[in-house]
Amino acid sequence: MKYRFSSWQRTLNAVGTGSSAGLLLWGCTQLPAETRPSAFATQRLQAVVQADTSGYETAPPRDPNGIGTYYMGRQIAHVMGHEGASWLERTGRRQEEGTDLLLKELQLKPTDVVADIGAGTGFFSFQLAKKVPKGEVLAVDIQPEMITALQANKRKLKAANVRPVLGTTTSPALPADSVDLVLIVDAYHEFDHPREMGRAIRRALKPGTGRLALVEYRAEDANVPIKRIHKMSVEQARKEMAAVGLEFIETVETLPQQHLLLFRRK
Repeated sequence: MKYRFSSWQRTLNAVGTGSSAGLLLWGCTQLPAETRPSAFATQRLQAVVQADTSGYETAPPRDPNGIGTYYMGRQIAHVMGHEGASWLERTGRRQEEGTDLLLKELQLKPTDVVADIGAGTGFFSFQLAKKVPKGEVLAVDIQPEMITALQANKRKLKAANVRPVLGTTTSPALPADSVDLVLIVDAYHEFDHPREMGRAIRRALKPGTGRLALVEYRAEDANVPIKRIHKMSVEQARKEMAAVGLEFIETVETLPQQHLLLFRRK
């Protein structure tokens, strides 16, 4: 779970509106409530189309559930903030998403260092901690409210091997060459700096062996009851990870509604 300045604000500032678009919040999974740009911001943005050579494009949103930034042809989704934390801990999530099966598919070793990016309240972080009793879980978030919640849950659960980490919108603030596995669940599609985050994640992974586990709802399956913009296809995910130097390993399709895509640092 994260917070960030909206790309709408960056665009509006670039054209000299002086408008403040405020803060948007960075989160995980389907949104109970979404942040919308103002009608004024939407109107002003209609005349603006900007592109650069890094894969980003700024244009009017095709889907109202997304922002006006596109990456490698994919519109970036609106996000959920700390106000929706209860959604992450909802009753039935384990069954809906097959989270126990997901943890098994990660094939963790007891000594692994794992980074849970977009950790939120620690739904996955504290389960991961049990899988790596001689290792460490770095629970990364950029919302101070979520870091506070992680610290409280760490004390409550006596999870000594979980370390909350305050990141930024462009970096998870992890040491280079230090992580065995990065886990991102239902959050990557909402990153407003996916290229920068991807590069920073690659740097944090151990060379040759460090893996990224990317979990996203299946865009290819219309029966998955999630808004299209909150899904990703295997093709799109592979394209975006290849752009930051991550090598595809495999796709695991044993989860009820999501892809589990595994990549490694070359």
